[in-house]
Amino acid sequence: MKPKTILLLAVLIVIVAAVTYTLTATEDPEDYIESIEDERERQFKFIRFNVDSPLTEEQKNNFTELKFYPIDPKYKVIARMVPIENKKVRNVPMTDGTTERYIEHSYAEFTIDNIPLRLLLLQDVNESDKRNFFVAFADDTSTEETYGGGRYINARQTGKNSITIDFNLAYNPYCAYNTDYACPIPPRENLLNIPIYAGEKNYEE
Repeated sequence: MKPKTILLLAVLIVIVAAVTYTLTATEDPEDYIESIEDERERQFKFIRFNVDSPLTEEQKNNFTELKFYPIDPKYKVIARMVPIENKKVRNVPMTDGTTERYIEHSYAEFTIDNIPLRLLLLQDVNESDKRNFFVAFADDTSTEETYGGGRYINARQTGKNSITIDFNLAYNPYCAYNTDYACPIPPRENLLNIPIYAGEKNYEE
């Protein structure tokens, strides 16, 4: 076999391997939807049955479902992490007037429908896994279709400078169900000026 032919075959093998990797590494849409549905079912069971649920026993007796937007993959984004050079601890206000301490770690920059967006990534001062982050946000659905005090996302760093933010997994704070609970208020940096039609809707008794 001629050297040129060997080289062409080698290149072809590399291309095929790359394409195969891309196809297998990409999440299957059906698997993704199923994973979100499973998580929503887990949320429902926790709220309905768990002893640590924010619902009172009377609320549990009348509780039949959590309401969500339809699952939309466009709301799962891979954001670029922009580190905050001078990290500091922020006393995040709670709904009862107290505060909780979080580290201002970095910003997550991404686009939805070609609109550039940015969220402040906070990290609990006691977080042991430094790839986990807390995102509290509000958007143009807040007080209308979703809880007026904002919603939360547990986000995880997925690359050296990237993080996955899945708005389909946005959930309500405990105070959305029971005002006896105190919840972190979204920082001003995380008040998005677009509607996010994803994740959990407002709780209605």
